[in-house]
Amino acid sequence: MLLGWAIMIGRLIHLQGAQRQLLNTRVTRQSSFTETVPARPGEILDRNGHVLAMTVTRESLYVVPVEIEDPASFVWQVCSVLNVNADELYERLVKNPNRQFVWVQRRLSEADAKRIRQLKLPNRTWGFRREYLRQYPQGAYAAHILGLRDIDNLGHGGLEQSLDDLIRGQDGTRVMTRDARGIVVEVEAARSETPRHGQTVISTLDILTQVQAERELEQLVQRWQPHGACVIVMEPHTGEVLAMASRPGFNPNVPSEVPADAWRNLAVSAVFEPGSTFKPFVVAWAMEHGLLKSDDVIPCFNGAYRMGRRILHDHHAYSQLSVEDVLVKSSNIGMARIGERLGVQGLHRATAAFGFGTRTGIELPGEIDGLVRPKADWDEYSIGSIPMGQELAVTPLQLITAHAALANGGRLVRPHLLLGSSSDQTLPSPLSGVETVAATPTLESQIIHPEIADWIVRHPMKGVVERGTGVSAQVDELSIFGKTGTAQKPDPEAGGYSDTKHFCSFVCGAPAENPQVLVLVMVDEPTAAGLHYGGTVAAPTASKILQFAVQRWPHISGRMTVRPEHDLSASRL
Repeated sequence: MLLGWAIMIGRLIHLQGAQRQLLNTRVTRQSSFTETVPARPGEILDRNGHVLAMTVTRESLYVVPVEIEDPASFVWQVCSVLNVNADELYERLVKNPNRQFVWVQRRLSEADAKRIRQLKLPNRTWGFRREYLRQYPQGAYAAHILGLRDIDNLGHGGLEQSLDDLIRGQDGTRVMTRDARGIVVEVEAARSETPRHGQTVISTLDILTQVQAERELEQLVQRWQPHGACVIVMEPHTGEVLAMASRPGFNPNVPSEVPADAWRNLAVSAVFEPGSTFKPFVVAWAMEHGLLKSDDVIPCFNGAYRMGRRILHDHHAYSQLSVEDVLVKSSNIGMARIGERLGVQGLHRATAAFGFGTRTGIELPGEIDGLVRPKADWDEYSIGSIPMGQELAVTPLQLITAHAALANGGRLVRPHLLLGSSSDQTLPSPLSGVETVAATPTLESQIIHPEIADWIVRHPMKGVVERGTGVSAQVDELSIFGKTGTAQKPDPEAGGYSDTKHFCSFVCGAPAENPQVLVLVMVDEPTAAGLHYGGTVAAPTASKILQFAVQRWPHISGRMTVRPEHDLSASRL
């Protein structure tokens, strides 16, 4: 008996002394647990307060396997009202009989949650947790700009990914104590942390312009059946993107149904030879450096010009052309002659100055640099090819950004989609009077003199629409300027360029006397019957979008940017 009492006392001393801390830790682990309190993602709005992405609350169903006495009956009841695989759920319950928590289905509709409650399942065998669900009220419109947010609140693609730090917020924690039966008896507020909800993001988009652009783009796709197409609408003075769309598209509300090739945003990830849309930059750069004047006459050799080891041809034979008509008629020979004045050094500097070969820095993932070879790889062949928009590859966003520099008086601005952000998640609509955190300032540099940029826009680019390759873009009572581009696609099998596969593009703006809006349409390899030129495929769609955007712009901006007048007779011209 003494020995037994001695052993018992020794064990008590051991438990209360040497193992006290261990046992306390084990008890605390069993009775106290921490639960994540998710942050509510912020909304994404257009520039006028219309909701593009929002967060709603939904109930998610979980079960407690350890409390379920008849798994088969339980699964049969749940699966009778939910679209859940019964065999899979039953297997999960049987394999985890001692677990306190197993998800059944997350983010149920209100109707499904109501039907689960009506089943009157045993109280301790199941429960609901409220979670956030991302919704996109505009459906497929602006999908490539917005991206989507997955079930774990992670942004994928678009602003959801690039501005994830602003939108997602920071999760909190809730520390709770439960009794031996698993029932929560206390919430430890001192050890809990309140979540910091995400900020509301105000984008530069105008949803009405976006809808119009996508509808016109969809009609183009139906007519020409291309491999892909995109459109960008931009305000040239600030670089604000008013609309951007890419085809094929998708609906972010149903990510499981998105085709594999629809995720790609062609506006920032497609590369193509710009063709004739590149020609105004070469002319502007030559004028900027005193190598060309607006009244110069360029010999064009009646449509055939030997340049080194090759012969260049024009679509029509011209003996000579003015600088303006070189662009209006889109003369390859005239551009090659101007390229000879610039040389390799000047052409390479012009390409870099207008931003080609580097990303624009827009707030979108997936943007690529384009392709501009090192200057050491350029030769006399390049002197003829680069002025025609060959031997380099650009993205649609790079191209419209460079044209914005011509439209705004020679300043290269950074395109952007972020107008501002706010921690207030109950912003009124419209946003007038709401203070927001300002977006990153637009980077800009003066690359050509304003009078040169104005002359390019008001004379040759306006002439392209009035009497050149872009006449199909004409709109009554609207002064439009633009430039068409038709680039042959490389043919890797035969070598050289394909005679049947083209990139068709058109960039335009209005009004020519004071540009307020730019539109670019790029079409990748139209396959339907017809003439596959920038002026026939892309220009009509671009002009319709431009007409709508110009009429819409004063209402969405509240202002009209007035460009200062310049002396167009200055000596540098």
